[in-house]
Amino acid sequence: MSARPETPLLDRVSRPSDLKHFADAELARLAQELRAETISAVAETGGHLGAGLGVIELTVALHAIFDTPRDKIVWDVGHQSYPHKILTGRRDRIRTIRQKDGLSGFTKRSESVYDPFGAAHSSTSISAALGFSVARDLGGQCEGGLGDAVAVIGDGAISAGMAYEAMNNAGHLGKRLFVILNDNDMSIAPPVGAMSAYLSRLYAGEPFQEFKAAAKGAVSLLPGPFREGAKRAKDMLKGATVGGTLFEALGFSYVGPIDGHDMEQLLPVLRTLHQRATGPVLLHVLTKKGKGYAPAERARDRGHATARFDVGTGEQKKATSNAPSYTSVFGKALVEQAAKDDRIVAVTAAMPDGTGLNLFAERFPSRCFDVAIAEQHGVTFCAALAAGGMKPFCVVYSTFLQRGYDQVVHDVAIQRLPVRFAIDRAGLVGADGATHAGSYDIAYLANLPGFTVMAAADEAELKHMVATAAAHDDGPIAFRYPRGEGVGVEMPEQGKVLEIGKGRLIQKGKRVALLSFGTRLEEVKNAAETLAQKGVTPTIADARFAKPLDRDMILELARTHEALITLEEGAIGGFASHVAQLLAEEGVFDSGLKFRSMVLPDKFINQASPRDMYDSAAMNAEHIEAKVLDTLGITRIGSLRA
Repeated sequence: MSARPETPLLDRVSRPSDLKHFADAELARLAQELRAETISAVAETGGHLGAGLGVIELTVALHAIFDTPRDKIVWDVGHQSYPHKILTGRRDRIRTIRQKDGLSGFTKRSESVYDPFGAAHSSTSISAALGFSVARDLGGQCEGGLGDAVAVIGDGAISAGMAYEAMNNAGHLGKRLFVILNDNDMSIAPPVGAMSAYLSRLYAGEPFQEFKAAAKGAVSLLPGPFREGAKRAKDMLKGATVGGTLFEALGFSYVGPIDGHDMEQLLPVLRTLHQRATGPVLLHVLTKKGKGYAPAERARDRGHATARFDVGTGEQKKATSNAPSYTSVFGKALVEQAAKDDRIVAVTAAMPDGTGLNLFAERFPSRCFDVAIAEQHGVTFCAALAAGGMKPFCVVYSTFLQRGYDQVVHDVAIQRLPVRFAIDRAGLVGADGATHAGSYDIAYLANLPGFTVMAAADEAELKHMVATAAAHDDGPIAFRYPRGEGVGVEMPEQGKVLEIGKGRLIQKGKRVALLSFGTRLEEVKNAAETLAQKGVTPTIADARFAKPLDRDMILELARTHEALITLEEGAIGGFASHVAQLLAEEGVFDSGLKFRSMVLPDKFINQASPRDMYDSAAMNAEHIEAKVLDTLGITRIGSLRA
């Protein structure tokens, strides 16, 4: 473990109000100590590093000038908030971040009054800040009071349509509101799209370098003696550089761009805005993701998310595994299919590396599309690609696909278009906690007419499901797989096309049948070994499909066993509900079948290791064993964690 940094100024801060006693020069030194403390903490725990390092100075300046918690700061995305947590009374727990029973890796209302709004998915901050502003003006009340609202939106979040919906509404209402565009020229992946190009043009040209006075403040907010000269400079800038400012067209006073790491710029500009603003203001701040830590600055993703690491070298301390990750298996399998079929294209929303599509992009750059943080657009884009005769794979985390659900229903399902949804991070994901858990996609996709929904039990099955999706042209199809490594099964040379709606029998047994959908199959096998020692040999089957169900297999299992238990890494309303519907309609329950299901419980599960999270969900091998014994009425000794 590296020695912790010396932080004499930071040691004097227990709450943000302490910063108001510091001179500006001290605040600049405090920022350096805060950066060292952030690096030291994340080195011990792992987590999101680059985004927080990019907003160190901004975090200090905001808390020094605004009156938090009365003034509400909404961080977007919330993984920028590690330095904010250190300054807001949570420094003593910062080395528990993303750990079981520790601090969340995002802002969280239940954690601190200084976290007024939870933000783990992007582009929500301006809507939230506007809500706080309207509540303030209407006499609303909340913990800490209601003052100004500040949305810090960055890390690619400005590329999503929701941000512009909120700005359009805010400009119309004209409420006093602060939006800080944290422009680090990079989200998780290098930025793409017209908005990134627009922001680049705003500050790349010589005029902005020459007319710094104009870049430091909206004309209406500057002190009187400077206004006329600044107005002339600003008019010249607008004509010479961009021909008008998008943000001002939306009703905001645009200020910037300014250097987000220069406290001599940040502090006076923020003070001027705080003192003079009467309506919505957008401050454009240029920052560098990973700023101040060379290994992060050199990394392709600027140290977006790391395992534990050595502070001196930046070398990450990752556990090794003999099994490939599900994400890499998917990426390689898709490349293999695309090499055989030039109609296959891939679409992702700002996550090419996280979804394994970096491999596809390297091989087929003209057939890979990163639409930025715009899942709604991405889904409809895929729908039209399918309508145009292509074979689109919409590659997305389960939790992010939720944001495009209306488009899944209206643009894909109703039109029965063959979009292939590759759903990564299915089930409980570990340190990112409830906000990133893939808990609901089985339920929200399998209820749609014409949808085919699969789940891979292991990495070999995932390869087969990629091939199956590539060959499927009869409506939309989805397959889900978890985060992390596979189980170490032998991999096939080629993916084979599975028969739609057909599962597989793994083990023949008696009395009880265990029907698994997804990667709980390994836990089922482990439970079966223990049960066998107690004289119970269950039948084990892998459903493969939640829709369409393998009716013949399920009805056979129900008719030949005393009990049938389903297992899935999804919430109530998913696979088990479809099985129960089938059994009820076929009158199987009339024969006395004992039907039970093991699903994620009706609660949000906080971050921990995936193993601990599934313990909380009561879905590991020991829980499966207990469910079997209880269902069969066999007495067991001892109790289980839940």
